[in-house]
Amino acid sequence: MTRDTAVSERRFRFLVAGYAVSSYGTFLNMVALNLFVYETTGRALAMGLFMAVRLASGFVAGLVVGGLLARFSAKSIMLWANVGQGSVMLVLILAPDSVVTGALMAVSVVIGACGTLFMVALRSSIPEMVGEDRRAWANSLSITGRSLAMVAGFASAGVVVSLVGYTAAFLLDMATFVICAVTVALLPIAGGKGAGSEAGASGAGKGEKEAKSGPRWRPVAFLALAAAPGLGLMVALRGVDAFGSSSHNAALPIYSTSLDASNPAVFVSAFWCVWALGNIGAQQVIQRYTQRTGRTVGALGFGYGTVVMSAAFIAAFAGFPLAVTAVIALIAGAADGLTEVAYTSHLQTLPATLRGHAFGLSATFENLGFGVGMILVAAALDRFSPLAVVGWSHGAAIVVAVVFLLRVAALRRAEPAGPMGRAGGAERVGLRKEEAVEGRPDRGDRDGAEVSRG
Repeated sequence: MTRDTAVSERRFRFLVAGYAVSSYGTFLNMVALNLFVYETTGRALAMGLFMAVRLASGFVAGLVVGGLLARFSAKSIMLWANVGQGSVMLVLILAPDSVVTGALMAVSVVIGACGTLFMVALRSSIPEMVGEDRRAWANSLSITGRSLAMVAGFASAGVVVSLVGYTAAFLLDMATFVICAVTVALLPIAGGKGAGSEAGASGAGKGEKEAKSGPRWRPVAFLALAAAPGLGLMVALRGVDAFGSSSHNAALPIYSTSLDASNPAVFVSAFWCVWALGNIGAQQVIQRYTQRTGRTVGALGFGYGTVVMSAAFIAAFAGFPLAVTAVIALIAGAADGLTEVAYTSHLQTLPATLRGHAFGLSATFENLGFGVGMILVAAALDRFSPLAVVGWSHGAAIVVAVVFLLRVAALRRAEPAGPMGRAGGAERVGLRKEEAVEGRPDRGDRDGAEVSRG
């Protein structure tokens, strides 16, 4: 490992630490803000509206973030995303009772939009921060940090609110965003405008030129999908997967209540803790695998992981003994971690000028899938059992995943034999050879970029 690589990895670890802290704040406020909305308004409908506004804001942010990354650096977007979230929490804390409802809506808009902006800026700039060959390691590390933060946020939210109250919880939440903002401000973070300029100077290919000078009526995000056969189906699968995720998130409290009506939070907390252990364990395995082989899990890993994850979530509601359900939750977490690394690493193989747009469009699909899912699932749970609702929701993801796997297999069969054929296929879609092959080209690695070759 060179000195420059060691420095870049140390800086990225520092950034992930700040990201994990702010993620803790995000998951803490998911619980605390929903409770506060219900207590303030006294209506469950208000909680639904709050979540809908938050998801809609993330949806819109996903549409515009690619353009922002073409004009501004990833560092500035990540910095102001945290400043915005911290500032709006301060507004909520200081708001008088007469305007607290309006302040809550402002919080919903800013948190939803800024969360998407930060996530897209981070993921799209990882190749510039740590290097092409360390993408899978960096993705695993950031996902591990977020998973730990999710467990800590969900587990501590009820305790924090009950012991110190909403104001203290919101102050803690604000402090997490300030810490992340300081972390970003202290680091030299590449990506965004700078990365796009470098990519343009290196002449990465036709896809990038079209992103800069193509017809205005044709969104650059769709150019990114069109440049890579199979990538559009991959993003669509991600949206359907988010639709499935809405079902188990909504059904878990209901299922837990049926198991123990006197203390339903126990099963939910235990389920997510075990899920997180599986997710973190998968990240450790992936990091060691990529370090040892120089390869990533690839597009097939994403497809198979989605099938296993969805099947595991369906089985979790089948009424198995608690010990068996714990194993199922562990498998679901591991498969979830696998799919996220494979998916993120794959989108990062796109040229820099297309990458931000693709991640933005992906975030839009995910917010749309989750938002629509929450509406449909909430209505369905009034009439059907949690197992039935989760079954058809995640069943849809399994069907699309099978279609995606068949598509990947077809692309592989159509791929010309030999190293020159593989490299040529990558270059035809506007990727440099080193961008298209995530490991070392001379090893003939088969990875997530393969699906991008026509």
